[in-house]
Amino acid sequence: MRHTFGFVLGVLLTPGLVYGAAWGYVQAGQSFDGTGQEITDRTRIYGAFALLAAVGLVIGVVVVARWASPLVSLVPALSLLGLSVWFLVDPGGVLDLPGKVPPGGDMDFGLRMLLGSGVYAMMGLALLMPAWAPRRWSSGRDQDEAELDFYTSVQR
Repeated sequence: MRHTFGFVLGVLLTPGLVYGAAWGYVQAGQSFDGTGQEITDRTRIYGAFALLAAVGLVIGVVVVARWASPLVSLVPALSLLGLSVWFLVDPGGVLDLPGKVPPGGDMDFGLRMLLGSGVYAMMGLALLMPAWAPRRWSSGRDQDEAELDFYTSVQR
């Protein structure tokens, strides 16, 4: 049951991370002038940085959380890495994909830029790491019982 819930949560988390990072990137890019070296819209850049920080926080919680099934991080990891590999094999095909799914406009630009710059590959590799820990695949009850047996044997 834990892995079923983890799979569903991973499927729901994937577009949230992808679109959240893309929208934050676009909003941050539109809120400052690189040539004039000044922030043109402080409210927009604060919101963009808050959203990017929230995406980073969610990734961090998913990577560190011992209670979570590894599928919570494995599903988005494989999706992001799959998109990145697809970009390396057929850049034109994958870069047409954002235009086929809503919403369009500036969001498409953000999706393409983060994909082409390797940010999604980096996010995917970070999310892939919890799947390598064997204790994430076992239930927490087995580990708690083993620790309890260890502590009771030490106390005797």
